[in-house]
Amino acid sequence: MASQPNNPLHGVKLEQILMELQAHYGWEYMGYTINIRCFTHDPSIKSSLKFLRRTPWARTKVEQMYLQMLEKNN
Repeated sequence: MASQPNNPLHGVKLEQILMELQAHYGWEYMGYTINIRCFTHDPSIKSSLKFLRRTPWARTKVEQMYLQMLEKNN
């Protein structure tokens, strides 16, 4: 497998991304920023993972939010 030194998402699981975003921002802010039901109505890691694995556009938005969080923290 080829190394991807310039890809900050390489080797990071979706569950880890969600857990870090939830710990940093909280569900309310995440639901405000990305208006998807799994963040706004009875949010949980499990329901969010299920939805994001089936919905590429939403996963892309979550990954972008994660990358922005990483940039701000560096």
